Order: sequence, then C-alpha cells, then structure tokens
Amino acid sequence: MRAAVVTQFHEPLTIEDRPIPAPGPGEVLVRLEACGLCHTDIHAIDGDWPVKPALPFVPGHEGVGIIERLGDGVSTRILGQRVALPWLGHACGECRYCVDGRENLCEQQYNTGYSRDGGYAEYTLADARFAVPVPEGIHPMEAAPLTCAGVTTYAAVKAARVVPGERVAVFGIGGLGHLAIQYARLVGAQVVAVDVSEEKLDLAVELGADHAVNAHDVDPAEAIRHLGGADVAIVLAVAPGVFDQAFRSLNRGGRLVLVSLPAGGSFTVPVFDTVLRGISIIGSIVGTRQDLAEVFALHAAGRTRVVAAPRDIRQVNRAVAEVLAGEVPARLVFVYDSALPVEEPSSAAEASREG
Repeated sequence: MRAAVVTQFHEPLTIEDRPIPAPGPGEVLVRLEACGLCHTDIHAIDGDWPVKPALPFVPGHEGVGIIERLGDGVSTRILGQRVALPWLGHACGECRYCVDGRENLCEQQYNTGYSRDGGYAEYTLADARFAVPVPEGIHPMEAAPLTCAGVTTYAAVKAARVVPGERVAVFGIGGLGHLAIQYARLVGAQVVAVDVSEEKLDLAVELGADHAVNAHDVDPAEAIRHLGGADVAIVLAVAPGVFDQAFRSLNRGGRLVLVSLPAGGSFTVPVFDTVLRGISIIGSIVGTRQDLAEVFALHAAGRTRVVAAPRDIRQVNRAVAEVLAGEVPARLVFVYDSALPVEEPSSAAEASREG
C-alpha cells in the first residue's frame, strides 16, 4: 500500500510502499477513501509539541474509509461499513473521564496519526470501538473534515454554552472556522468572523456570519466592541497576537474558548481584568464519539456545509505548503481510489515543502 511517512521532523514526507497491516484483536482494517489535512498534522510533522510522535509515523486523523477486515472479537462493526477515524483513536473506557462522558480527557488515550499510524495511507488499523460509523448519504470528501474540524468546533460551541442571541466571535476562518460559524448559528448566535484573508471572510459571510472583520486592516477587538462586544470568543488561529485580541473583544461575563495549539504553547492574561470582568477561560479539545455522531447527524440532515478541495496523497508536501501559505479557503482532503478530479495546486508556495 502507498503511505506518506514522516521520517524526520521538519523534513518533507516520503511516499513509501508498505505492507497492508493485519488487524489484531478488537481492531478493524480500513481501506481509506479520504483523509483531511488538519493543521495538527503539520504540528505532528514538524514535532512542534512537547510530546512528540515516535518516528517514523503516518499522520492523518480525519480518515474515512471502508472496513475490509475484522480482528478477533469485533462484533459491533461489519465488513463494508464506512467509518471515520478521528483524533481520539482509543480511550480506556474505565477511568472517571470515560465513565462520565468525557472520554476525550482520558489519560490513557492514543491519537490517530500521532501515537499510532493514521490516514495518510491507503489502509490503516483502528480500534473498532472508536471507528465511528458514517451515515448513508455523506460523501467521504465531506465526512473527512467533519471527523476533526467539525467535531472540534461543535464541541467548542457546546463547551462555551452559547445561548440564542449571544454574539460569538470566531477567530480564524478555515477548515475549522467555516464549520464553527455554522454550529454557532445553529444554536441561535450572532456570529462575527475574524481573519486576515478577504477570501475567507467572504466565505464566512456566505456561510451565514453576521459580520466580518479583517484583522489585517483593523484591531479586531476594537471592531468587535464597536458591534457590542463578544459574549464568546473561539480561538482557532495560531498567531500569538490572536489570543490577546480575542480576550480584549469580550464583554463582562464572556467566555474565551481556546482550541488552537500554537507551537509556543502559552499566552498571558491580565488577572485583574479576568477577575473583575468575570471572564471564563475554557480549553476545548476535540470531542467524543457521541459528539461526532451528532455532527454527522446534523450534516446528513442538511444543516451544515463542508467546503473542501481534493488532493492526491503523492502531492502531500505541496498540500502542506498550501496550508502554511494560507491559500486554502477551508479544507484540503486527500482522496484514494476516487473518481473525483484532483486539482493541481496553483501556488508557488509548494516549493518550500517539496524538498
């Protein structure tokens, strides 16, 4: 099988021919149809975070495909079933977090495309319990981004406890942000989209954002306060200054929801303002299997729209360059054995990752 492999951090991925793995007890073998390119994959490729993947490894945690083989003891999945392979690839099922519905906080979890090989390959293995069924009628190209970008922003909106009529500012419109706008609207919020790209802001308005703020031209905190301030600010961008902008945009009693994971890993908040203004700071990490099932159900019902463009896994380094250059309106998705046309990147930025 073909696989895109990280052999060294900060180096281009290599395309390798690997043997198709055999599923062990409790596992399924999945033939990939599609896998989204998430910015988390790029952090993994570059080894940006304190706990790094063991080299070599195959990234990808927005995988969608068909179950080809069942390991011993698998009774809840069937051959030929389409499933999604999210970031949460395994949790223990017995700790306090798993038991009370917060399996995404399990300390024994492993993560697809990080602590075990993921979806940048034609086949991969998965814990059958965490291979989430994809409803009929959802195309793999659309299901793939929902598997992380969708469930992550859906969980962030839930964590913020948004109520109808509140104003939600979404900082960073892309693979995650274009879905965050839609989930915030579904719970009745007014939405302010913040980005530095007019193309992405136009997409945000098309998807229902009530206001668009170009942070390249104005101080977004001041612009949002002029609109009446944000009750919730969801941070999906990784630029260091965005965190301060989001904090300053908040009304009294506002909630700052941190989702993105910048390489630096820290930011400073003013304690005095945080306390006196009653600001809550919330960390939101992906979502549970139930969250993902709800995301799929909403999409199957026609409540959300996924904006994605296909790519060939053999051009993985070009695709990474496109994302880093900020030239992707929403999500790139690698497609396998698909009749969908695979567009050639038009960007000159591809050269920086091609090696």
